[in-house]
Amino acid sequence: MSAVWSFLTRTQGGQHGGVKRFTLTDYLCYFYLIIGFLLIFLPVCWIALNSIKSDFQLEKQDISLLPTDYQRVGRGTVNGPDGREIFFLADLPDWVLNWSDLRPEEKALHDPEGFVALSSGKDFYVLRSHLGLVATQTRTMIQDLGLPTWLTRYSSMAASAREKLDIDSVMAQLDVEQQRLLKEYLGIKPFKANRLVSQVLVTAPDPETGETTSYAVASVTTRQAMLSARSLSDPTGKVVRLPKESISANSIIKPAWNNYTDPMGGKAYGVNVDFVGCITNSVLVTVIATLITLLINSMAAFALSKYQFRGQVFFFVVILATLMVPATITLVGVFKAINATGLSGSIWGVIIPGAATPTGIFLLRQYMLTIPDELLEAARMDAASEWKVYWRIVLPLALPAMAALGILSVIWRWNDLILPMVAIATTKEAYTIQLCLLEFRGEHLSQEHYRLAMTVVSLIPTTLVFVFLQKYITTGIANSGLK
Repeated sequence: MSAVWSFLTRTQGGQHGGVKRFTLTDYLCYFYLIIGFLLIFLPVCWIALNSIKSDFQLEKQDISLLPTDYQRVGRGTVNGPDGREIFFLADLPDWVLNWSDLRPEEKALHDPEGFVALSSGKDFYVLRSHLGLVATQTRTMIQDLGLPTWLTRYSSMAASAREKLDIDSVMAQLDVEQQRLLKEYLGIKPFKANRLVSQVLVTAPDPETGETTSYAVASVTTRQAMLSARSLSDPTGKVVRLPKESISANSIIKPAWNNYTDPMGGKAYGVNVDFVGCITNSVLVTVIATLITLLINSMAAFALSKYQFRGQVFFFVVILATLMVPATITLVGVFKAINATGLSGSIWGVIIPGAATPTGIFLLRQYMLTIPDELLEAARMDAASEWKVYWRIVLPLALPAMAALGILSVIWRWNDLILPMVAIATTKEAYTIQLCLLEFRGEHLSQEHYRLAMTVVSLIPTTLVFVFLQKYITTGIANSGLK
């Protein structure tokens, strides 16, 4: 660690009297180093931190750096014979407060009927409406008591049609609680829909007395200077306006690890691809394609560097000229070739078209030019075949360049999106990891929390390869003469 720190703090001016002297070159170098580090590191940190934020937090466009949430309370509004009543419910579970934002499979993990049964009075009424039990219990009551079936259509009927129906005779058959349930379902006054809203619990000085008081506000991330709040001790009182800088809220860090576990376990709602299978396909494509790339490119580089034949320069120039052709121009031809060879829908349609790369051929050729021809001639004098010369002599000596090309090929193939879209877009069983990431964003459903988490997963292999094997890249490229 001390050697790393010594290297990072090295200056061109050296030391004079035990004090390091900075020159203009030192300032420029450190400036570019810091800017480059921030340009590379900050976007990755942003993705990683947002990948453990909840879906609710991302949809609210919370700009906080960490996956935090505030201590919350529920503000209930109950409509009854005595009019509208506002009150607060503390210590409610998160799944209750965020019930409307839960996905169907998440709702199936909880028992709303059992939770509501533990409450009474106005708490019971507001929770029953909030958790969507009014409609379910009303339909069950209509069926069990043999009530008229037109009750389920009463709310959508025209006023003239309602006048022809005798709702009072139906109400006369029910007790007080059953009448209230049916009136809430039908929207008959004074029983309007009850509401439960999640609000942030804050403390602030009372505008009149100056005493520290607990309040409930809708949000603390708003840009407004004044926030509307209700006192927890007097929920039916008037709404007060609090300066934003005077309030304090307790925030807690709540990483949403299910962003990772759900897709990996096949439990991601609205996503019908197997992400583990996508990773497996990407591994197969990357490994097989890299091995084939190394074999074909090294054989081509061997021929161009160690053989003298007519048209050698022409073929080499043609190979280099393909570097100037944008990949998008060849997509139509690649697509037709894949279909014509029957590789469409198979991972081989991703592996074979990119088996030979002009960059790899050029890199290996330049490196093989540094291998003395005398070694090859000596092997031929010992009756070695051309295959043995290539396999036993040239290939081992070219390992640094092969390692560099192999690492680059792994990064290219793992991150490739265009070729998989052309070859396997119609076969989800063959999807690679980059195609799977597209599945988390649809026309009517966006799963950004899953996509961010799986993007982090997709970054891990290439990051590890580059960090731990970068010395082979620099050595191979430097020795090949590639600038």
